[in-house]
Amino acid sequence: MARSEDRNLSRRQVLEGSVAAGLLAALGNGVLAKGAFAQTAAASDILSASHWGVFKATTDGTRIVKIAAHEKDPYPSRCLPGVIDVMYSPTRIKYPMVRAGYLKDGYKSDRTKRGAEEFVRVSWDQAIDIVAKEIDRVLTTHGGQAVFAGSYGWKSPGKLHNCRSLLQRYLNQLGKGFVSHSGDYSTGASQIIMPHVVGKLEVYEQQTAWPVVVSDTNTLVFWGADPFNTNQIGWLIPEHGAYEGMKAYKDTGKKVIVIDPVRTETVDYFNAQWVPIRPQTDSAVMLGMAHTLYTEKLHDEKFLKDYCTGFDQFLPYLLGEKDKTPKTAEWASAISEVPADLIKELARSFAKNRTMLASGWSIQRQHHGEQAHWMLVTLACMLGQIGLPGGGFGLSYHYSSGGTPETACPALSGITDGSKAGAQPWLSEAGSASIPLARVVDMLENPGKTIDFNGKKITYPDVKLSYWVGGNPFAHHQDRNRMVKAWQKLDTFIVHDFQWTPTARMADIVLPVTTSYERDDIEQLGDYSLRGIVAMKKIVPPMFEAKSDYDIFRLLAKAAGKEKEFTEGKNTDLDWVKTFYDDAAKLGKEKKVTMPSFDEFWKSGYLDFPATEEGKKFVRYGDFRADPVFSALGTPSGKIEIYSKNIEKMAYDDCPPHPTWMEPLEWLGGATAKTYPLHVVTKHPRYRLHSQLCGTILRKEYAVKERAPLLINPKDAEARGIKDGDIVRLFNDRGQILAGAVVTDKVRANCVVCEEGNWYDPADPAKPGSICKFGDPNVLTPDIGTSKLAQGNCGHTVIAQVEKYAGEAPALTVFVEPKMKA
Repeated sequence: MARSEDRNLSRRQVLEGSVAAGLLAALGNGVLAKGAFAQTAAASDILSASHWGVFKATTDGTRIVKIAAHEKDPYPSRCLPGVIDVMYSPTRIKYPMVRAGYLKDGYKSDRTKRGAEEFVRVSWDQAIDIVAKEIDRVLTTHGGQAVFAGSYGWKSPGKLHNCRSLLQRYLNQLGKGFVSHSGDYSTGASQIIMPHVVGKLEVYEQQTAWPVVVSDTNTLVFWGADPFNTNQIGWLIPEHGAYEGMKAYKDTGKKVIVIDPVRTETVDYFNAQWVPIRPQTDSAVMLGMAHTLYTEKLHDEKFLKDYCTGFDQFLPYLLGEKDKTPKTAEWASAISEVPADLIKELARSFAKNRTMLASGWSIQRQHHGEQAHWMLVTLACMLGQIGLPGGGFGLSYHYSSGGTPETACPALSGITDGSKAGAQPWLSEAGSASIPLARVVDMLENPGKTIDFNGKKITYPDVKLSYWVGGNPFAHHQDRNRMVKAWQKLDTFIVHDFQWTPTARMADIVLPVTTSYERDDIEQLGDYSLRGIVAMKKIVPPMFEAKSDYDIFRLLAKAAGKEKEFTEGKNTDLDWVKTFYDDAAKLGKEKKVTMPSFDEFWKSGYLDFPATEEGKKFVRYGDFRADPVFSALGTPSGKIEIYSKNIEKMAYDDCPPHPTWMEPLEWLGGATAKTYPLHVVTKHPRYRLHSQLCGTILRKEYAVKERAPLLINPKDAEARGIKDGDIVRLFNDRGQILAGAVVTDKVRANCVVCEEGNWYDPADPAKPGSICKFGDPNVLTPDIGTSKLAQGNCGHTVIAQVEKYAGEAPALTVFVEPKMKA
């Protein structure tokens, strides 16, 4: 019998011996009900914050015994119970550790033993000495292009303890350069294509405000997005304002459509119309809609003429004049398995009603992913509603509560990377060389190789040492077995972390760092709203021998004679925090915004600003619509470019100059689907942030016989003799994983769902191809670039086969400490 994968938090004491039973509260629609935990707050509580929201913690002096969501958080995250368990989990890294072979032989050790060999505890003095000397050796012998500053990942929030800035700050003090990266795994394709199309990065920018959507949008379309799940988290500190917006829209009873292979929480919350599209066919469906709009004269000719360029050059492709294949709804249906009549019906409905096309980023994390968002913008242009209240498109309604109205809160500064430019942006390029992030394994395999990237040629450096802080590449990168082999080419791999993640287990040197809750910091509340400022106060002293990233790099700078330059004379964390706050207060005065003194702020710990009237009425591209000349876009034409002459000049065979349906490397309509007939949907987890919190008590809320869940449609399960709760083997030519079957009709036929971020747990860590015992889907994904234009990752381009696992499943080992040598 099929069942839902929903498993509400049980009412039991969660962090056994650490957090009181009163921590858990009832769940409301999958996210904690409004006001949950508030009854546990007490005067002695210490305020702090995380990627899941603001909270208060009560301690017994040394340990946290209770946590409570902040009373102003309207929709606390269901992940909050796991936040504190990162400190007390069996996976906590206690001491500086060095792989036994590396401690004996240094960079000449047997690299094939990474992940399998025992670790040896060393003192901090010894650890700092080993790291400092090895970095000096590599820089002196090979130069800056031999050191990859690989800090990438969601890190911890906080303006001081920004580990990527700290790593680059240290390396910049050494003055010999390093290899950096550009782009990210989330939006690699879109952040390159969108500037060509609309002159903006787009994926990390404010959306038309939710109050405008509520009042003016008639049809809200979530395309490859699950905002009810993913808005739990924020890059900064989430204020969870999107849930207020979604509730207000739901209360209107207006139309919501979700186009997705999975019947998501968003579908259930809105009781939305679900369109179970075949994965990777989004641009084809959009083309079918565009053809319907054009042939039925439903498109907005005036908008296309006044605000766009290149539609006339796109039209011959749409009508099939070039390839003799008109992109009709019937053509799109054959590719996508969405009925042609439904494609036409949706197109007509979009044209008739004020429609917001709210896309997720999943549709661009695939082969030729640039095309999907380009075509989404083109479809919105044909509808002619861009810049009108409640109409157009948005690429961030699912991320960090995009659309929550902005306030007058001044922006906090933060620690810089120490370069002359003083760079802070996460997407900045710094160092002596830079590569597209998703090509890191290709770089390690092929030093000296030249690749195309956004109109440029990039030559891979010969990297000998990788230094990783604040990330988990052995979770987020594709084709794990290829990665294991490539990593063996490194002389040295250094990792900072507070848990024995899959990445830490593959390191030569592991330095234990504090969590956000063992140090002082400060952060903004609300990525887009900038609703306020939060004091991230130290709740308990650092556990075991953990040090902050800042203190570790300060010690390394001291070893290089650069401590004064690194610290700028500041002695404590609070010295930095006060500087950031005071800088913001100065900005506030310029905006005629009064802020309390730092001491007053630090005592209260929370500074809240109301939404401005301008913020509540914000319409994305409203200024452009009102005056396309004065508010011209940053494209060569100043308009939306449906056809890009710049991309045409690049002459890439895998990225034409206008949006195009291009068959991906592998998909359910391709030849390889005969061997591997299931598309693996790697959606965002419900109880984690990517791989964060996988090593916590929250795993009990979703694991099936201790394995990561694999959602499978009843028809596909029955055909393979798989029952709910069975351990199954999911496999293809790149690798194999174990998972626990959840038979459910919430995933369409010929698809399975394996949440991204499951920790890699190979049966034999030193042997590429070894089965992953817990269920890391990136064992199966291909490591290819989206195209020569963006070189983004293709984590959603993956097909496989599944079977019931025969025999006794091997025991998990990734959730306990690795082997230690006395």
